[in-house]
Amino acid sequence: MDIFLAIAGILLIIVGLFGSALPVLPGPPLAWAGYLLLKWTPYIDDRPGGYNTSLWILLFFAVLVTILDYVVPVLGTKKWGGSKAGMWGATIGLIIGLFLGPIGIIFGPFFGAFLGELISGKKQKEALRAGWGSFLGFLLGVGMKLMVCAAILFFYVYHLFF
Repeated sequence: MDIFLAIAGILLIIVGLFGSALPVLPGPPLAWAGYLLLKWTPYIDDRPGGYNTSLWILLFFAVLVTILDYVVPVLGTKKWGGSKAGMWGATIGLIIGLFLGPIGIIFGPFFGAFLGELISGKKQKEALRAGWGSFLGFLLGVGMKLMVCAAILFFYVYHLFF
């Protein structure tokens, strides 16, 4: 049973890593669930500052980047010159994109910000800039999720073998 839990844990972490890049899967929560499976194996010990501490810290970061993944594209739109119309467009584009699969999630905020800016009366170049900011925000979100999943993988391997 211990080997099964260890294998299931590493599989969840691998799926979590892929889920960080594929918007359809919640990468960090899946990776954290894989790390949690180690709790029921004899591979970990409960020394202070060990597994239990890292479990809660990694949970915090997994939840944080999962939430930020939905906020950062909107903030990217604002940072790159988007108005409230562009931020609303990015938000609406993200929501619509959720129903269109991975491509919709990746490009929904971009097109939403772009269209929001065009509707508000901005020129095409300014609207593209806001859309670009939304896309960069999406890439930043993916990077944050990958870093958290990589940290989970590191601690998983550390507690499993050391």
